[in-house]
Amino acid sequence: MSNNFVKPDELIAYILQKSQGLPEGKRFILGIVGYPGAGKSTTANFLAAALNRLQGDESALAVVVPMDGFHRYNAELRKLNLFELKGVPDSFDGQAFVDLLRTIRSRGDISIGCPCFDRAIEEPTPDAIQVMPLPQHKIVIVEGNYLLLSEAPWDEIASILDECWFVESDRALIEERLLQRHIAGGRDAAAARAKMESTDLPNADLINASKGRAQRIIAMPPLDRCGD
Repeated sequence: MSNNFVKPDELIAYILQKSQGLPEGKRFILGIVGYPGAGKSTTANFLAAALNRLQGDESALAVVVPMDGFHRYNAELRKLNLFELKGVPDSFDGQAFVDLLRTIRSRGDISIGCPCFDRAIEEPTPDAIQVMPLPQHKIVIVEGNYLLLSEAPWDEIASILDECWFVESDRALIEERLLQRHIAGGRDAAAARAKMESTDLPNADLINASKGRAQRIIAMPPLDRCGD
């Protein structure tokens, strides 16, 4: 696949075609990866909603599973001296995330509960998302920062996904979004910038090093102003 600007409709048609060509009992699992603030969750949710509308049901065909649900709880982060670095790879339970993806890949006959991250309380919420048994949720869109890292356990993810797409974003744009996010979370402007520079931007450099492993690099028009 080419690595260039694409229209959202082209991506939707491609995903639909891939899912329709699968053998019975199989899912199409697509990864969406990119920098913090690049618009991953916005893109993933947009694609899932569009696919479900085509199906004629708001939830029947596609579902989004976010990596952010596997943030470690704040109490654990404090014990590990990672609370101030929340967002780095070690602040996630990467193995639990990999295990969930393997279950989604291998078990199309059961409902699978997945956590999500609640920004209002800065903590995960268990089983907030349900991947429904087939023939529902034949498309699972997984979004997160570290889907293509080469270090364990993250290096197992690429073999579970059918494809992984990298959402390209301008560095200045992600800095603006990240500052807005941290200020909305209660930090003043100086603290927001310190958090971005200590955690988010080094993470972006780490993620950028994994970009070459993506099957496709996509650049899309902004779907909103502050996506993940």
